[in-house]
Amino acid sequence: MTEEKKSVKKPHSLILENRTSFTATGVSNVDSFDEQTIVAYTDLGELVICGKELRISRLNIETGELILTGEVSSLTYQASRKNGSFLSKMFR
Repeated sequence: MTEEKKSVKKPHSLILENRTSFTATGVSNVDSFDEQTIVAYTDLGELVICGKELRISRLNIETGELILTGEVSSLTYQASRKNGSFLSKMFR
């Protein structure tokens, strides 16, 4: 008898208040960030947050919570790159 290991997906939600306060749940990692762009990974794909003066207020990978402030201008999902090699991530 073999047990199949199923990955448990975290609940995912986005809350944007007045384009200045942003909360996301279900975040598994933050790949990169600066004042204009934050790239976060979720079970539903890569989430790219663009804006001005973006700052991460709180990031808790255990609970999957990401809170940021600043002027958010766009939120974009991209397909997950789970099979990307270390070198492909360095040269994108």
